[in-house]
Order: sequence, then C-alpha cells, then structure tokens
Amino acid sequence: MTPAPSTTPQEAGSAKRSYVRGMFSAIAPRYDLLNHVLSLNVDRRWRRQAVDRLGWQAAPQGTYLDLCAGTLDLGVELARRPGFQGRVVGADFALPMLTLGKRKAPEIRPLAADALELPFAERTFDGCMVAFGIRNLVDLDGGLSEIARVLKPGATAVMLDFSLPTTWPVKPLYLFYFRRVLPRIGRLVSKHMSAYQYLPASVADFPSPEALRGRLAAQGFSPADARRLTFGIASLVWGRRT
Repeated sequence: MTPAPSTTPQEAGSAKRSYVRGMFSAIAPRYDLLNHVLSLNVDRRWRRQAVDRLGWQAAPQGTYLDLCAGTLDLGVELARRPGFQGRVVGADFALPMLTLGKRKAPEIRPLAADALELPFAERTFDGCMVAFGIRNLVDLDGGLSEIARVLKPGATAVMLDFSLPTTWPVKPLYLFYFRRVLPRIGRLVSKHMSAYQYLPASVADFPSPEALRGRLAAQGFSPADARRLTFGIASLVWGRRT
C-alpha cells in the first residue's frame, strides 16, 4: 500500500491562507450583520475599547494602520473620533471585504495587502490595530514582526480577538453556544457551509491572551498587557513599540 504524501508546513500554510481568503471573500456581504447578531451587538463596544487603548491622542494627525481590516469597522471607529485629524489605512487580503467597507468609510484608504508581507517602509505608522484577524495568520510571530517593522518607536499595537472563558459556569455555557449554536446560525445567514465551524476551531487553537502578550513582548513591545472582555469571550492585547 502506497503511503499518502506528507504535507509540508509551507503547503499547509498556503492551504490555510487560500481558505481564509476565499472564506472571508464569500461571507463579506453578511459579515457585518453576523458580527452584530452573533455577539449580541457587543462587538461595537469591544471596538471602542480597542481604539481607546491605541493612544491616538498623542499623534492626532498621524497615520494609523487598521490591519486585517475586513469591512473597516475598526478604522471607522478611529477616523470618526472627535479630535482625530490623521489618516487611516485599512489593509486586508480579502478584497471584497474592503470593497464593502469603502462604501461606509470614504475617508479611509483601503489597500489589498497580506499581513505577512506588508508593502510599507519601516517606521511608517503611528499605531496599528487588528480586530478578529491576527488569529487567522498562518504565521503569528511573522505577523507580529511585520507590525513591529512598520511602526514608529513609541507607537502602540492593539489586538482585539475572541478568546475562551476560563470560569464556571460561563465556560461550559459559552462553549455550547460557540460550538453548537453559532455555526448553525452562521451557516443559515451566510450560506457558507464551513465559515462558522472554522471560527470556534480557530479560537480553540489560538494562544491565550496572556500567551499572546508574551509573544508581542518578544517582538519588541514593552510594556505589553492583556485584558479579558465580557466574561473572557473576547480579549484585548496591546503593547508599545520600543
């Protein structure tokens, strides 16, 4: 019997990258609706908290990167803050997401770009924020390194993503919803068969907020910190580029 050919890490990474790009391109028309419905609209508050941590007031006329920007909700939150006079660049490798986002945020510059190969010079940005995207990278440390490369010294990077609660009874209740209820609603509304099965699987495989904080610190961000939100179902991790 001939053994099945092995898959190299590069091949596995390429397959994941292609799947993620195709998945987000396919669900783009329903992405915002599903975010708000499946989070009971709490995702809006999470984004506000992420922008609060960015410290943009230190450079209100600066240039900021909304990475893995999707439909630009996080960039919009920053761009429309009172007193903000700078520029926001929204980068994502799923072009349909950016196309939809541009309709609600003409003041943001959308750019099709891979988070692992950003087309920017070193020390370009005064801050970087990522919402629900860093988890999808095939090379987490490579993505954090790219963020560090394009940030100016003293700039802050903020990452908002899902996490798993650790306390009882929140953890078992949330896991039931996350694994059983959410995929069914997501499939019904998005018409995509696997996107909302991928979501809980990717969260389960992702480092804890505390571990992510350590990996951010290893890329030259100090101090780095983390905060769990809404019983631990989402988390903020942030750090200042040294």
